[in-house]
Amino acid sequence: MTALDVLDDWPVPTAAAAVVGPSGVLATHGDTTRRFPLASVTKPLVARAAQVAVEEGAVDLDDEAGPPDATVRHLLAHAAGYEMTSAKVIAAPGTRRIYSNYGFTALAETIETETSIAFADYLAEAVFAPLAMSDTALDGGAEAAGYGVTSTVADLAAFAADLLTPTTVSGQMHADAVSVQFPGLDGVLPGFGVQRPNDWGLGFELRGGKSPHWTGSTNSERTFGHFGQSGTFLWVDPDAVTALVVLTDRKFGDWAHTVMPALSDEVLREYGAD
Repeated sequence: MTALDVLDDWPVPTAAAAVVGPSGVLATHGDTTRRFPLASVTKPLVARAAQVAVEEGAVDLDDEAGPPDATVRHLLAHAAGYEMTSAKVIAAPGTRRIYSNYGFTALAETIETETSIAFADYLAEAVFAPLAMSDTALDGGAEAAGYGVTSTVADLAAFAADLLTPTTVSGQMHADAVSVQFPGLDGVLPGFGVQRPNDWGLGFELRGGKSPHWTGSTNSERTFGHFGQSGTFLWVDPDAVTALVVLTDRKFGDWAHTVMPALSDEVLREYGAD
């Protein structure tokens, strides 16, 4: 029996998962080739494409983008001031951490404009193709850049490996991406309430000292990743040199608040670095 076997007892119709370490996939559960809608686990993939665009010189992190006085960096870090689902601005850039799907639409539209490539195609060229993620696609184009990717555990395990040992971007870009952007900003972590602070990197949610949280109690503060409202999550713990991908087909809710952290702790106990 492995840590992932507990997924058989989760209150979900279907679940698939993979544990990833520096040597590759360490364990799997379920059908790792089944395609699931990722919901907000889309955002780390889009963020990686944005980081590639920065290194290619198509955009700069401090280029103006989104609402007045906001930049690409603000959009990636949910600090541009947009509300969740529209272009309505409810805070000055850099003053609050307001989680925003629309901010990722604005980000994708910026990249689309600067590259003259449809964003779904750019995402595929920048991230999916280099990592051989052949069963992954963004449906809905730039408008759906915050939530529209469908993928498999097998493909996301390849992405998790890139997050452990970057190949799509430089080590310096990756280090910047997992560092706090606009430190000290408070905000709501969807499903888990107000966090003070609600730290975020360049598109990646940062664990920090947040409580409650969807990762485990033994995940290090350097853990980063994302969860999605479709019952999905991906985290990478650099201290444990371990990543976990879990995809389900049940909408996120109260059921997930205990089982997600508990599974994370069991995975770290069994597979995490000593």
